[in-house]
Amino acid sequence: MTRARKDLVDPKVTRFYHCISSCVRQAMLCGEGKEYRKDWIESQLEKLTGAFAIDVCGYAIMDNHLHTMVRLEPEVADDWDAEEVIRRWLIAYPPSESVLKKPAAMKAHISKLAEDKELVEKYRKRLKDLGWFMKALKEPLARLANKEDDCRGAFWAARFKSIGLLDPVAILMACVYIDLNPLAAGIATTPETSKHTSIRQRVKHIMSQEGGKEKLEAARTPSALAYGSLSDQERNHWLCPVEDRRAFGAARAGMLEGFTLASYLTITDITSRVLRPGKATVPQDAPDIFERLGISEEVWNQSIQRLFERNCMRGHYFSTDRAKLRELAERQGKNRLINLDGCPT
Repeated sequence: MTRARKDLVDPKVTRFYHCISSCVRQAMLCGEGKEYRKDWIESQLEKLTGAFAIDVCGYAIMDNHLHTMVRLEPEVADDWDAEEVIRRWLIAYPPSESVLKKPAAMKAHISKLAEDKELVEKYRKRLKDLGWFMKALKEPLARLANKEDDCRGAFWAARFKSIGLLDPVAILMACVYIDLNPLAAGIATTPETSKHTSIRQRVKHIMSQEGGKEKLEAARTPSALAYGSLSDQERNHWLCPVEDRRAFGAARAGMLEGFTLASYLTITDITSRVLRPGKATVPQDAPDIFERLGISEEVWNQSIQRLFERNCMRGHYFSTDRAKLRELAERQGKNRLINLDGCPT
């Protein structure tokens, strides 16, 4: 039975969700000569991070489906004043060109809308909502594609699938899985060259900064200095930082406390070699990374292989900790929950 989105997405359960959207009938609507549509989606993702109280942690835009991983930050929206709410809403849903192109008219438009308290609160609620985020991401492309193809009808399948990620290893594994989708599909040879993925976006951001190439080279060695250097550089990127450094005074939330961008690049590279057996050897510092995760390399590899082997993502939650699944099942009044990794509670 289909469950209401409000019952599936709850920041009190987890802030992290892996969302999967498929083109209607699994048609190659973003491939076969239409690859530029992936650029539209990528641009829209970046734009929407400046509108919603939702951070994008990872994404992979494929020919017939889309993976996004997000972090919900609803309390951030509670601190916006009325004009900030309206300004952000108009990023996601712009006004007419006549208003948009005239700064004075735009300012007056924002001020007028901000006077309507009921409207402000309606928009504030929507700007916290994952469903509205996905709607704002997918609808513009559907309209553009239909206009381009001179047709009517659905572009995307009706609903997107959302999977709650319940523990740090599940969060990390989902993000690695997403970034390695093009490589697993055989359309990329290395993670960092996989077009339209968050890992390529992260590497491009570092490389675009002064000394970025040298810092990436230094990150190949497990030195605290090199690891911290990359984490500093990702703070001003539109993607959610890998490392959560709020304990060290950072204002912006990240994905994982104590796990750096350099570590993420390393473990993604290691996992990519599991998908391409015999291509290379595992770096010598790999066991340290798995030790920090509290999981063995063997268990990691088995779990990631199971994810890639699935034709259909069953279940609404993913956890490497059975206790968390049991606790959530109890809270929801259920006997058990289906875990994406294959083992029920």
